[in-house]
Amino acid sequence: MSEFKAHAPQRGLLDRLNLRHTPLLVWLSMGFFIAILLICLLCEVIAPYHYTTQNLSARLQPPVFAGGSARYWLGTDELGRDILSRLIYAIRFSMMVAVAGTVIGCVLGTVLGFIAAHFRGWIDEALMMLVDAQAALPFMLLALAVLAFFGNSFVLFILLIGIHGWEQYARLVRGMVLSATSHGYAVAVRSLGAPPIRIYARHILPNIASAIIVSFTLNFPVTILLEASLSFLGLGVQPPLTSLGQMLGAGRAHLINAWWIAVFPGLVIFLMTLSVSILGDWLRDRLDPTLQRR
Repeated sequence: MSEFKAHAPQRGLLDRLNLRHTPLLVWLSMGFFIAILLICLLCEVIAPYHYTTQNLSARLQPPVFAGGSARYWLGTDELGRDILSRLIYAIRFSMMVAVAGTVIGCVLGTVLGFIAAHFRGWIDEALMMLVDAQAALPFMLLALAVLAFFGNSFVLFILLIGIHGWEQYARLVRGMVLSATSHGYAVAVRSLGAPPIRIYARHILPNIASAIIVSFTLNFPVTILLEASLSFLGLGVQPPLTSLGQMLGAGRAHLINAWWIAVFPGLVIFLMTLSVSILGDWLRDRLDPTLQRR
């Protein structure tokens, strides 16, 4: 007798995306985000110089379109470092922090949401109290306290970013799991003697994955801005590494005589968050069953 497989009657992920009727703005956002990913993968190949290479004789040169040298397309900073090369590497480091931090928060919140929905009782209440405490605590103050007490390192910074936003996933997953366990497919699988871990992993998780993906894409630009904010204040990525927020913070002292140091990383931050926000809204419209049009 073949194994019984029960799933909620949902359309496939690709069917719900409906790429044939995708707006032009979404395609442009996809193209920009794919370009960002290619820059992260190929930064050593496409960067004209290493991000730490200095040339004091060419310091504060303007971009080539503002009368600068063709050797430095986007100009140089106060130490003669190529802005284009530093921008390419900064995109990689900022994306590493944003992706790793968002994934950590998503996994942590999803696991705790399943635990709260499964055990219920005092465990559920304790986890929800922790969720409320996390939501009420200003994360910037928490970040300042942790970084001031433990010092700063790249790994610690990523873990700290990962703590941000986990409560949103936990609250979302808990509610969806509690709702899904009462559906017919979950009751049928449970009546066949399937263990809870199998029910959650094989049947419930695939049916709530679309909501988790939407929440991930909507939280990702928030994580990018959080990394940029902390690095701007000097609490994030530390030299000799570089990031978009660090470049923006370093350029604030030269806004009058060397505006390009801060403008270009600020423009990239704006475009990155805008493109991911547009993609997140589009995914929400396509994957959220309550928003889909018949």
